[in-house]
Amino acid sequence: MDSRSSQSFRVTGMDCAECARTIESGVARLDGVRSCAVNFAAGTLRVEGEVAPEVVVTRVRELGYDARPEQGTSRTADDDPSDARFSVLRFLLSRRDTTLALVGAILILPSLVFDELLPFWGVESVAFELASIAALVVAGYPIARSAWRSLIINRRININVLMTIAAIGAVIIGAYTEAGLVMVLFALGEALEGYTTERTRRAIRSLMAIAPNEATVLRPCMDCREHLGRDGYGGGPCPFCGLHEQRVPVSELRIGDVIVVKPGERIAMDGRVRAGTSSVNQAPITGESIPVTRQPGDEVFAGAINGEGALEVEVTRRAEDNVIARIIRMVEEAQERKAPTERFVDRFARYYTPAVVGLACALAIAPPLLFGAPLMPTAGDPGWLYRALELLVVACPCALVISTPVAVISAIGNAARHGVLIKGGAYLEALAGVRAVAFDKTGTLTEGKPSVIKVKAVNCTDPIAQMCDNCADLLALASAVERRSEHPLARAVVTAAEDGCLNARYPSAEAVKAIAGRGVSGRVAEREVIIGSHAHFDQVLPHDRALCDEIEALAAEGVTPVLVGADGALAGYIGVADAVRQTSRQAIGELHRSGIRATVMLTGDNAHTARAVARQLGITEAQAELLPEQKVAAIRALRDRHGAVAMIGDGVNDAPALAAANVGIAVGGGTAQAIETADIVLMSDDLRKLPFALQLSRAAMRAIRVNIALAIGIKLAVLGLVLLGAGTMWLAVLADVGASLLVTWLGMRLLGYRPSATAAPN
Repeated sequence: MDSRSSQSFRVTGMDCAECARTIESGVARLDGVRSCAVNFAAGTLRVEGEVAPEVVVTRVRELGYDARPEQGTSRTADDDPSDARFSVLRFLLSRRDTTLALVGAILILPSLVFDELLPFWGVESVAFELASIAALVVAGYPIARSAWRSLIINRRININVLMTIAAIGAVIIGAYTEAGLVMVLFALGEALEGYTTERTRRAIRSLMAIAPNEATVLRPCMDCREHLGRDGYGGGPCPFCGLHEQRVPVSELRIGDVIVVKPGERIAMDGRVRAGTSSVNQAPITGESIPVTRQPGDEVFAGAINGEGALEVEVTRRAEDNVIARIIRMVEEAQERKAPTERFVDRFARYYTPAVVGLACALAIAPPLLFGAPLMPTAGDPGWLYRALELLVVACPCALVISTPVAVISAIGNAARHGVLIKGGAYLEALAGVRAVAFDKTGTLTEGKPSVIKVKAVNCTDPIAQMCDNCADLLALASAVERRSEHPLARAVVTAAEDGCLNARYPSAEAVKAIAGRGVSGRVAEREVIIGSHAHFDQVLPHDRALCDEIEALAAEGVTPVLVGADGALAGYIGVADAVRQTSRQAIGELHRSGIRATVMLTGDNAHTARAVARQLGITEAQAELLPEQKVAAIRALRDRHGAVAMIGDGVNDAPALAAANVGIAVGGGTAQAIETADIVLMSDDLRKLPFALQLSRAAMRAIRVNIALAIGIKLAVLGLVLLGAGTMWLAVLADVGASLLVTWLGMRLLGYRPSATAAPN
C-alpha cells in the first residue's frame, strides 16, 4: 500500500468552520493517522501518518465533501483566482448540494408567500404542503446525510444534526412549510457562507496570479541539422548556433536556466540578473512604491514588473519555491496558528452544540411534565415541543464560529498584499495589544552601510554649499587612496567619489600602506597622502583647535570623521555615517500617534551614535553597546514596564530578542535566521509598513469583538421571542443565517482595509 508520513489535500465543499471540524474528526479516526489538521480558511487538509491518500479522500467524501492531493502551488483553470466569471449564481450552480438548495428555494416559494407572508389572503392548497415537503427533501437531503455521517463516523452532534432534528420535529407536528423553510434557508445560508469564504480564499491565492505562467528562456539549438557532421558534431546542443529564445511554461524552468525579461513584462521567476540594467517595480511583492534599480548580480522576484531595460535573469528557485509561492504557503499556514480568541470560540462551540440538544429536550419535557403546559400546538399556544425545536434552530453556533476566522484570514490576506507577512492569528492578536516597540539600529532604522554625509576641506570656499570645488578635490584625493583599501569606510568614500564623477580626477595611489587600527597612507600624483582617525592625527599632524572642536561636535552627532592629510598638513575631513532610512522617522511618528507608549532603540553601537540617531528619529529611549543576551534582558525589562512589546530587527544577533518579544518582526532585507524567528515579516525595508500592520491588527480585533457581540446578541434577542411564543422556526433560522452572513461580511471588509497615507503607501 502506498503510504506517506505527511500529506496535504485541497478540500472543497466546506461552507463553515463546523465543516472543518467534521472532516478533522472523521479523518483522525482512520487507521494509521497520527494527526490531522484542517485549515478552513485555506481549504486544506494536512495528514500525518502512514495512510494511503486514496483512503483519506474516500473518508472526506463519505463525510459529504471532496478532496484531492495538493500538487504544489500550481494553478489550474478550475481554480483560477482571477476568474472574472466567479459569481454567487455560478458558485451555487457549480456544486450539487447548493444547486439542490436553489431548487428547494423555488419549491418552497408558494408556501412562503401564501402561508407565511400573506396568510390573510386565505389562499390554501394541499399542493403548497406537498411542495414544502419536496423542498424539505431536496434541500435537506445533503444536510441530513451529513448529520447521519457525523453521528455514525465521528459520533458527534454538529450543526447539521440540530437542523435535521428541528425539521423532523416540525414535520411531526404538521408544520410542513416551516420544516421546508428551515432546511432551505439553512442550506442557502451555508451556501452563501461558502461563497464568501471562497472569495476570501481566492483573494489570498490571487497573489499567485501576479506571476506569468510562461517565460522566455534562452536555450541552445538541439540536434541542429544544419551543422550535423561539422567538425565532428553528432547531435545535442549545437556549438555553432547561438542561444535561441523559447516560450515555455514556468513549470518547465529549472535552476540555472536564463530567462529574458523584456521592458514592461512581469518577471516570471525568482532569479539573479545576469545581464542588463533596468528599474523594477516590486510593489506587488514588497509593497515598495518606488521602482528600484536592478543590475548584474542583483536579485529579482517573480511577479515584479520590469521597467525600461531588457534583463537576462538566471533562475535561482523553482516555481513552487519562488517568493510568491512561499508567501501563499506562509499565509495559508498562518491560519493553523489560531488567535487565543479563535481557540476559545472553537472550544466553546465543541461543548455548546451537545448542550443545546440537552437544553432543547429539557424545554420540551419539563413544562408539560411539571406544569401541565401543552406539548403540541394548540389554538392559542405553539406548544413546548415547537419552542424546543425553535431553540435548536436559533442556538446554532454558525455565526459565532465563523465570526473570528473570517476576520483573521481577511486581515492576514490584506497584510500579505501590502508586503507584510503575519504568520498566524495569534500574532495578529498579539500585535494589536503591543504598547512598546523596540528597534535594532543598523539595517533596521538605518541603511546598514556607511555613506559620506559631509566633506570639509581646510580651504573650503563656500561652507554653506554642499560641496565646493576644494571639498570635491579633497574627496577625489581621498578616493584615490581608499580604492586600495578594503575597510568599510573606504568603500563609502570611493562610492561618494563615483557618485560625484570624481573618481577619474586622480590615478589610484601607489605605495599604499595600512596603519593598523589608525588609517592608511599612499602616494597620489607625487603627493604623500594620509587618511586616518582623529586620534591618530592628534599624534602625527597637529591641527587648528577650532577645526578640532568642529570634528568632535560631528562625532557627538554619531558621524565618524575621517581626516585627510597631504604633504604633512591637514587637508580636511570627511564625515561618514550609517545613514538613517528616510522612512524611519515617519514610521516612528506614526507609531507614537497610534498610541505606542515607548519606542526604544537597542544597538551594539556606541552611545554617542545611538543617542544621535535616537534624537534624529524621535525615539524615546536608546540603549547602546548591547550584546545579544543584553538585548534579550532589555526586552524583558520593557515587558515588565510597558506590557506587550514588539521587537524589530534584521540580523543574526537580533534573533534571540525577536524570540523574547511578544511579537518579533523582521525586515525583508534581513538574514534568514531573523526572518525564520520572527512572527511577522516586512517584505521590504520600509518601516512604514509597521504602523499599517499595527492599525490593521487593531481593526481586526475590533471586527472580531463586534462580530462576537452581534452573533450572541442576535441569538439572545430571537431566543427571547422563542420563549415568549412569539417567534417562528423560519424566523429563527433566518436570524441565524442573517447573523452568519453579517459577521462574514464585516470580517471580509478587512480585505479592503487600506493603510493611511502616512503609514504604508503602496
